[in-house]
Amino acid sequence: QVQLVESGGGLVQFGGSLRLSCAASGRIFRVNAMAWYRQAPGKQRELVAGLTSGGSTNYADSVMGRFTISGDNGKNTVYLQMNNLKPEDTAVYYCNAQLKETPWGHWASDYWGQGTQVTVSS
Repeated sequence: QVQLVESGGGLVQFGGSLRLSCAASGRIFRVNAMAWYRQAPGKQRELVAGLTSGGSTNYADSVMGRFTISGDNGKNTVYLQMNNLKPEDTAVYYCNAQLKETPWGHWASDYWGQGTQVTVSS
């Protein structure tokens, strides 16, 4: 029943900006953390940025200073503001959530969006 819906991907020029959004909906009791991952062709999926419900953030070294993750706890939504984009940022970006579906349930992190393509032209 849990669904992560992403939006905001697309084509952008070198040095441009883009904002990704991801909203978690469905059978959700509480979201503990949300994150953005990305996977480029021939590469492993990597963590781009993470955000806990308490406001703690972490970033991959490659995006630190350029990307900003933020969220809206009330709407179980996470954003990724991507500035000064580079061709090496081109990848499929995936939204991830760690959540409990019910108060008696367990924490699980295997909730993923469908992925959205971000392409940065050179």
